[in-house]
Amino acid sequence: MKIGRLQIDNPIFLAPMAGVSDYPFRLLCKEYGAGLVYSEFVSADGIFRANDKTLSMIRFSDEERPIGIQIFGDSPEIMAEAARTINKQFRPDLIDINYGCPVPKVTKRGAGSAALRDLNLMDEITLAVVEAVPKIPVTVKMRAGWDQNRIVVPEAGVRLEQCGIKAITLHPRTARQSYGGSADWALIKELKAAVDMPVIGNGDIKSVEDMRRMFDTTGCDAVMIGRAALGNPFIFRELKAAWQNAKLFAPATLKEQVALCIRHLKMQVDYCGAQMGANLMRKHFGWYLKSFPGAPQYRNRLVTATDGNEMLVILDEIADYADQTPQVQIVG
Repeated sequence: MKIGRLQIDNPIFLAPMAGVSDYPFRLLCKEYGAGLVYSEFVSADGIFRANDKTLSMIRFSDEERPIGIQIFGDSPEIMAEAARTINKQFRPDLIDINYGCPVPKVTKRGAGSAALRDLNLMDEITLAVVEAVPKIPVTVKMRAGWDQNRIVVPEAGVRLEQCGIKAITLHPRTARQSYGGSADWALIKELKAAVDMPVIGNGDIKSVEDMRRMFDTTGCDAVMIGRAALGNPFIFRELKAAWQNAKLFAPATLKEQVALCIRHLKMQVDYCGAQMGANLMRKHFGWYLKSFPGAPQYRNRLVTATDGNEMLVILDEIADYADQTPQVQIVG
């Protein structure tokens, strides 16, 4: 598929997830088959102020391409300047505008999904960003609306297309729903019928069957995987194989999962430093290590370990257990 002039090998994307989609995680998902990866969403204000922490969140390597950088904010001028800065300093393959985040600390400023309460402001922000970076595609990730009484699909999609957006990712829940309830995939189909650009479906894709059903029932051009990838980058190889009509992979074994966990830890430490890398991995252990005898005890030891070296010792214990257990251990 293509987004603007950007050619993408397969239509299975990694979602931008705050606190998760950093360089090590993106690289792992890319290696397992993600066709496009996104950075964590970053504040346009932080970019505008040249905040070191913000800028460090959007640095990437050529191994990750194609990659999109996602930004959020409530000021058209600052969003435009942030887009210019990103394009000049980092040269991503696309810039994505976040109109989907439902977190109060973002929406109370009028950013994220709060922009869907004022489509005129949404237009102003979108036009400012598109005009600021005319040589690369600008895309949007959005929710269905603020609440059930204010569903803005497909009106917002048509307006975004008129502003020059090259693709839309729709998570068909409202901001008020957050991550509760079910995603209304019918809204993805409705959006696809209303616009003449790629539509990426997002929400409740947890398996090959889910992906196939989303493609079949909505007509979307690509799918975006978020929570189903937590502790499970393997999902991209499964979905990519299914999309290619190739032989499907068996579910990851405990041995494979532990090996990936060890690799992820080492990558995180190399990228962030010993202490920060170990701290960031604590949440990943909770996602990686499930559904086998003793899993809660191992996870508890890992999240309370003092450093990465102690974590590696515990992971080696789990690897030894996996070696001694001949049956397939399905995790995640």
